[in-house]
Amino acid sequence: MLRDVTEADLPVFFEHQKDPEANRMAAFPARDRGAFTAHWARIRNDATVVVKTVLCDGQVAGSVVSFEQSGQRLVGYWIGREFWGRGVATRALAAFLRCLPVRPLHARVASHNVASLRVLEKCGFTRVGLDRALSSSGGEVVEEFVLELRARA
Repeated sequence: MLRDVTEADLPVFFEHQKDPEANRMAAFPARDRGAFTAHWARIRNDATVVVKTVLCDGQVAGSVVSFEQSGQRLVGYWIGREFWGRGVATRALAAFLRCLPVRPLHARVASHNVASLRVLEKCGFTRVGLDRALSSSGGEVVEEFVLELRARA
């Protein structure tokens, strides 16, 4: 189930994004409390961003988001590790996509993140490229698949 993000969700999101294994899979470092709070304030105050809380069995399982970057509309998601392997990400992204009619949509995923790549492909995204980008921490180059979801013909 998806719903609007509330202030009460943010502490759960903060803990999810601190998970070292999730950070490795996403090739994205954890933010400290101040940076995390500022990041979520920007997200929640940007009218061009669409973001929802993902619920599983009544618990906050993560978030799913769509935003503009470099002239493209992207989607992303972050699911807490305790919910991995249960189809939560796939169901949440599929539900989100039904509510977000904009096409094409794009996504980027670290090439080593096979599970997230599979989620995107199950939801209709196809690989359209491979890119190398400087990691968010600035310390290494990360290979990413670039994916696209087109309008149905």
